[in-house]
Amino acid sequence: MVAVNALIRDRMASKHAPRIPEVTAHLVEAGGKRLRPMLTLAAAKLCGYSGADHLKLAATVEFIHTATLLHDDVVDESGKRRGRPTANLLWDNKSSVLVGDYLFSRSFQLMVETGSLRVLDILANASATIAEGEVLQMTSASDLRTDEDVYLQVVRGKTAALFSAATEVGGVIAGVSEDAVQALFEYGDALGIAFQIADDLLDYQGDSKVTGKNVGDDFRERKLTLPVIKAVAQATNEERAFWTRTIERGKQEDGDLDQALALMAKYQTLQATRKDALAWSAKAQAAMEKLPEHPLREILSDLADYVVARLK
Repeated sequence: MVAVNALIRDRMASKHAPRIPEVTAHLVEAGGKRLRPMLTLAAAKLCGYSGADHLKLAATVEFIHTATLLHDDVVDESGKRRGRPTANLLWDNKSSVLVGDYLFSRSFQLMVETGSLRVLDILANASATIAEGEVLQMTSASDLRTDEDVYLQVVRGKTAALFSAATEVGGVIAGVSEDAVQALFEYGDALGIAFQIADDLLDYQGDSKVTGKNVGDDFRERKLTLPVIKAVAQATNEERAFWTRTIERGKQEDGDLDQALALMAKYQTLQATRKDALAWSAKAQAAMEKLPEHPLREILSDLADYVVARLK
């Protein structure tokens, strides 16, 4: 990770536009977990890779992730990320969008340097899937017809696609069997889904000092995440009218968040959401069991516990 961080700092530099490293550094150095690049490094080492291209791919997935965060904060009009003001708040929307575009371009330069068309195919597809997931979320986020299947499709796009690509390319550059590559894909996919479900749940029951978000931000932003989707599915006519007013129409009043939490408590949707997150974590661990014994296999299995440990 030290080598990856050095590569990230080197490649986010710009000779002609100092705004680029300023904006990028604000986000890259904000203390994120670096889960995605660590997944690439771990997958490659688990599969016995001894070259240096895994460093470039780890930097690639972090650049893709950072680019999507810059764009997301503009789309969501967010003011805080990782407990700090967002780049679009400190600079402006134009800077965030254009620097995000620059990082996407940098990520493609890095992945091309590995000389693997398959790696390029996997990461290019992941980039397209992420954008597709974000557009789907934008068009379905405040639509009460959004069900759990659509929610899962959004999560697979906006989060799990990069997790699964990060692990899959680690196996590909190591030249392991197709079964092993598929197991790495399945692990990343399930891990990403568990991670996002846990994140959505923490929006309603997390500690803002830990998460860097205010409790109920998703409700205020009219996002239909899994706890609300489960509550809407069981709602009475009167309760559905409440969700229509607050989520679809965006007419929120004092006390509405408390009412939303009360409805989620009534139908125990937070507990049901937690159960779903744990189930996806277990699927990730089951995928790891398909790979050869290795100390990193146990660490990656423990990581599946870590992403949902915040819920305990």
